Amino acid sequence: MFDTKKVEIQWGGKTLTLETGRVARQADGAVIATLGETVVLCAVTAAKTVKEGQDFFPLTVHYQEKFSASGRIPGGFFKRERGATERETLISRLIDRPIRPLFPEGFYNEINCIAQVLSYDGENEPDIVAMVAASAALTISGVPFMGPIGCARVGYKDGEYQLNPTDGEVAEGELDLVVAATHDAVMMVESEAKELSEEVMLGAVMFAHKASQQVINAIIDLAEQSAKDPWELAPVDDKSATMAKLKKAIGKDVEAAYKLTDKQARQNALNAARTKAREAFADLKESDPAQYLGTLKLVKKLEADIVRGAILKSGRRIDGRDTKTVRPIAAEVHFLPRAHGSALFTRGETQTIATTTLGTRDAEQMIDGLNGLSYQHFMLHYNFPPYSVGEVGRFGAPGRREIGHGKLAWRALHPVLPTKEEFPYTIRVTSDITESNGSSSMATVCGGSLALMDAGVPLKRPVSGIAMGLILEGKDFAVLSDILGDEDHLGDMDFKVAGTSEGITSLQMDIKIAGITEEIMKVALAQAKDGRAHILAEMNKALGETRTELSAHAPRIETMQIDKSKIRDVIGTGGKVIREIVATTGAKVDIDDEGVIKISSSDGAQIEAAMNWIKGIVEEAEVGKIYNGKVVNIVDFGAFVNFMGGKDGLVHVSEMKNERVEKPGDVVTEGQEVKVKVLEIDPRGKVRLSMRVVDQETGAELEDTRPAREPRGERSDRGPRREGGGRDGGRGGDRGGDRGGDRGPRREGRGPRRERAEGGAKEGGDEGDAPAFAPAFLTGDRD
Repeated sequence: MFDTKKVEIQWGGKTLTLETGRVARQADGAVIATLGETVVLCAVTAAKTVKEGQDFFPLTVHYQEKFSASGRIPGGFFKRERGATERETLISRLIDRPIRPLFPEGFYNEINCIAQVLSYDGENEPDIVAMVAASAALTISGVPFMGPIGCARVGYKDGEYQLNPTDGEVAEGELDLVVAATHDAVMMVESEAKELSEEVMLGAVMFAHKASQQVINAIIDLAEQSAKDPWELAPVDDKSATMAKLKKAIGKDVEAAYKLTDKQARQNALNAARTKAREAFADLKESDPAQYLGTLKLVKKLEADIVRGAILKSGRRIDGRDTKTVRPIAAEVHFLPRAHGSALFTRGETQTIATTTLGTRDAEQMIDGLNGLSYQHFMLHYNFPPYSVGEVGRFGAPGRREIGHGKLAWRALHPVLPTKEEFPYTIRVTSDITESNGSSSMATVCGGSLALMDAGVPLKRPVSGIAMGLILEGKDFAVLSDILGDEDHLGDMDFKVAGTSEGITSLQMDIKIAGITEEIMKVALAQAKDGRAHILAEMNKALGETRTELSAHAPRIETMQIDKSKIRDVIGTGGKVIREIVATTGAKVDIDDEGVIKISSSDGAQIEAAMNWIKGIVEEAEVGKIYNGKVVNIVDFGAFVNFMGGKDGLVHVSEMKNERVEKPGDVVTEGQEVKVKVLEIDPRGKVRLSMRVVDQETGAELEDTRPAREPRGERSDRGPRREGGGRDGGRGGDRGGDRGGDRGPRREGRGPRRERAEGGAKEGGDEGDAPAFAPAFLTGDRD
């Protein structure tokens, strides 16, 4: 029933399997790729005709993670996979970027490439497997794809490169790098690094390129068994004659436009030249509409030829710079008075307003994915409104490009952030692009770094970023530093490098041609290093190091550690205690399963009050120590005082003043703040307190002026006992012992004598066994 074809290889010590012919047989190409127990299905379909008037290549890549792949049910109300998550969008872009340049120019048939994760083992990441499956599906589909491509993830630890490391190995290592490549050259690079050198990064790219060759060979083997017949493409018309006419009509106008250094003036001049071209070929609009549209498309190619030729010939760029010069930079911090941290960063005609906001643990981003729920305490959001390029357009939720640019800047800044233990804040950086003429993502890195330092986030070192470009004609090439938007559109490479003075933190490369060589990458990395150093020096003029104090508007967070056994005491039944702490003090209190408590507020007094409250709950009272307390209950024999937040003790009436007190209510009232000294803690944890030995104004300890009492239990001077066990003038016999040996038998029906108090002896005891805060008539403490 199934004509299944399968290829299997050993790749990085694991088995990679590519299979086709059993699933999704109606698609033009469908491949199931398996690495370990991670399984991804990729299906490719292509439209057989082109929509009338279409002049672009509508390739769409969709990557989807099925929750069932890891044995989970989606959260939320609907309990099903819905719109693409940020991670799915980023991986869709990761697959799209290396395959898009490998379709022939002029191919405008719509193509859908859908990759779905069917099984995930928690060890082998599905993004690499999905890219392999997409390359294989396109290769066997018959569409004009000039692949295949291979790919690999590379880690770096202890001076050694790791092929396809697990999440745990990436976290422990210094590098997370993904490379896609053809047999001859690298097509795409995406990475995050912990300040690695240019040599280590280049070595990692070459290591990945070599490892990807095994995948390419496996896909070729599968294609030899199962590939469909290739599509027949319409022959490309010779347009040299049309290009010559077009150049004669507007060539000088285009050359003059690209000599204008101001972007808006240049765009106006180019628009005038394009209008002139439409007028020059207006006769074709009626007689041969297809040729007319084809001629207008050549305008862009003419522009590219003029710009590229001028740069390769003279080294002079559109705005008059040479290939290595960075545009003028202006940086300003504390741009916004109420933001926790802010910066205005301008490089040429590219500008961003970057802000940093600090929050507490409850502001962390919750991510529901294949690995379960996780929380992200650092977020970076990039926004690109249409006014930044002087256009009218959609404004609202971020698109794929904005998500991708934001993640690139996130990767650049993430390696230099402090750990959560060092800086227990949730951090959100926003970058609003207010002007754009190339390299806005790298402006986000620079502005974000300044905003973080302005907010008082202790970065390891400042981070700068630069975008590099490439013009390649045959064996001649020019690498461009700090590219403009037009140089990006008309060039062959977008190569972005970010890092500190000590090394690279992020590297991203997208190629628009068949790939670049190791030599070109080496030149680009060296040139980018010089550019980054120049930008860092300009940034340091605005702010050279992190501020030592947080903004007055930012919350303060204090961290304390308690014993795990005390967590329930702090939380209380149903959260009663912790809610009372928050409501009373006004501070936020977060506690985790390890007993780490984070207390936050913009008011330091609120934090201190909450900390003291919690300390009172978890700490033990010390005998002889003085505490602040509050009277919570008044009884005939004294007053109960709450101190250390959650503990109560008794101030006996005799310990209120150094004079006789008839009624405790004459000295204290409920709710009154008092200062008390701990006199005694009995074995049951009951606390006896004193007010009379503490200065109620200053809290200083006072000398005890009361005459020392005779030790309990000595009765030699109390006179002889009266007959029957009583003492002359006394109320009874030996307290705690037999209270009347000659009293005769008990009355009939009278039960056993009640124990005096817990801990008091029934037989053979003495006065010293009375409870710590028993009334005076029990203890004999009378004036």
